[in-house]
Amino acid sequence: MDDLTTGTPHSSPSTSHRRTLEALGLADAPRDRPLLYPGAWPADSGLLDGDQLLPLDHLVHDDRVPVLAVGSNACPGQLRHKMDAFGITSPIPMVKVRITGIDVGVSAHVSRLGYVSASPFHAPGHVRELFVTWLDAEQLEVIDASEGVPLPYGNYARAWLPAPDVRIDLADGGTLPGTFVYVNRHGVLHGGTGTPRTHPGQRALITELLTGSARLRELFGDTPEEFCARARADARLCERGTRLFAQERMVTASGLEKYVEARRS
Repeated sequence: MDDLTTGTPHSSPSTSHRRTLEALGLADAPRDRPLLYPGAWPADSGLLDGDQLLPLDHLVHDDRVPVLAVGSNACPGQLRHKMDAFGITSPIPMVKVRITGIDVGVSAHVSRLGYVSASPFHAPGHVRELFVTWLDAEQLEVIDASEGVPLPYGNYARAWLPAPDVRIDLADGGTLPGTFVYVNRHGVLHGGTGTPRTHPGQRALITELLTGSARLRELFGDTPEEFCARARADARLCERGTRLFAQERMVTASGLEKYVEARRS
């Protein structure tokens, strides 16, 4: 896969060390340390190859599937962990983009990994930087499975977001015709006004959720640490927390549901 990188095939040991996820501060996976969610993201585009993040020489990979990452799928440590679990060692291009029309909200479900994950929502005119991961067939199958796509009651469905409904600008001046994205089947949380709230990071989010709901504190404790520990230990408790979000009227639509329906039709 040397053709995907601008680095020479035989980098010096010192150069290779500087490109490791550990050296770049990108090695930790939120699945192991949930309060770190969504985990550390790269500063720029790169090729995730084993435990290294290498340079890229092009940003579009027509033989792969573009998938927008809004949470821990943009964290190299998390991606590497997911692939390692299935013995997949092929590199993953991670391309930083500026996307117009999408923002990052809060999933209306409690993850069995111990956190409340991020979910995209429709935000007309809003611009932010995110990553598009370019996945081959095996990699896409792994990520789909991790998001519950194949399951009838899984947390996410994968849908195609086309231009011009969204605009995806690349660093070289190009644009993408669209991207796949994972749309939450439970909806997203709102901040009290009925419109989707943005994800502030795990510790701040859980602190605010616990402060605002006595019933949530009864289930998960009084601190973010307690919340994560209890959620990781009990899948049924996570299901109760998910139902509680809906029962306390904390949930709204992401505005992206129509793209899921369009894919089914």
